[in-house]
Amino acid sequence: MSEIYSPKEDSFLLSKTLESELPKFLKQNPDLKFIEIGAGSGINLETAKNLGVKTENLFSSDINQKAVNHCKKLGFNCVKSDLFQNIKGKFDIVIFNPPYLPEDKREPKDSRIATTGGKKGSEIINKFLKQAKEHLNNKGKIFLLTSSLTKEIKWQNWKKKIIGREKLFFERLCIWEINS
Repeated sequence: MSEIYSPKEDSFLLSKTLESELPKFLKQNPDLKFIEIGAGSGINLETAKNLGVKTENLFSSDINQKAVNHCKKLGFNCVKSDLFQNIKGKFDIVIFNPPYLPEDKREPKDSRIATTGGKKGSEIINKFLKQAKEHLNNKGKIFLLTSSLTKEIKWQNWKKKIIGREKLFFERLCIWEINS
């Protein structure tokens, strides 16, 4: 089984974006329901909790059972799920720091689950965007991280704008705010 994805530049960028954006949503709705798909280390769950999202309204999932167990130990409601497969209900905020890199045969198989989004890097993102409609409340928002290395994202009919970005040596990371 894969190790838990350790926070890196992408996780820190998403956390920083949550710190600037989430207080606005909490002001409008102190009872907002929040879910992180692919919770990993739980860094963004901790950020959401520290910003005031009520613990009973914080949900998460991960495809990696080790990450699920880790997040549960931190006190978060976390289930093993491939994207929304085992998720019920609708949420006001959905966040996802997906595996977004194109397939690289040189990468060890056990780390690919956390980093590789398919041949072009977008296959998991495209599946997420298709499924997310069923789990987002009317005025809900999605915060999605992508990379300049990710090719062929199918945005469908989502409205989107960049709300966070970071230029790294080999890529540019973006946080998108998405809604219908």
